[in-house]
Amino acid sequence: MLGGIATPTEAASVGGVGAILLAGVKLGPAGGARVLVPVLARTTQITSMIFLILIGATLFSLVFRGLGGDDLVQRALSNLPGGVAGAVLAVMIAMFLLGFVMDAFEIIFVVVPIVAPALLKMSGVDPVWLAVMMAVNLQTSYMHPPLGPTLFFLRGVAPPEITTRHMYVGIIPFVIIQLVALVVLWFAPGLATALPHKLYGS
Repeated sequence: MLGGIATPTEAASVGGVGAILLAGVKLGPAGGARVLVPVLARTTQITSMIFLILIGATLFSLVFRGLGGDDLVQRALSNLPGGVAGAVLAVMIAMFLLGFVMDAFEIIFVVVPIVAPALLKMSGVDPVWLAVMMAVNLQTSYMHPPLGPTLFFLRGVAPPEITTRHMYVGIIPFVIIQLVALVVLWFAPGLATALPHKLYGS
């Protein structure tokens, strides 16, 4: 992907094919087929769900822009105290709070198309830096309750003596680490932009 040889989808397909081949080698043709059928069904369900969210978010964004919502958002962000820094901070806080009640995919498809164009029109906002900041911010939505998928994964493998409350408390340090990473990226944007700019030019 970094070399421009493959898109993310094509790179992911290489991993998918590799996983299928490994399953076939380990389980044999019959066992591999038995495992492959439910995996394909589940993958189809998840992909269909994501595309439905994407279609709905696209329709919403088109209507929102058609009604002049982009200009409204840009004016609202521009009028916040602190200028560009205040606008970016407000968006980061909003995305963090939305992570408690929305899935990361939903935030990416619904919220990002609304706020990102307005932020990118402001002077001094690097698109690579903004994308990395949003990605790190959205990582927290995988961890904090009540919708954090990581918590559901842990619940599925944790022994009975580990309660959900234990996991909710235990996830706090990791969320703090993510927030510290955001602060570091805020004051040292070169950590996010140096490699892409070196590879593709500024």
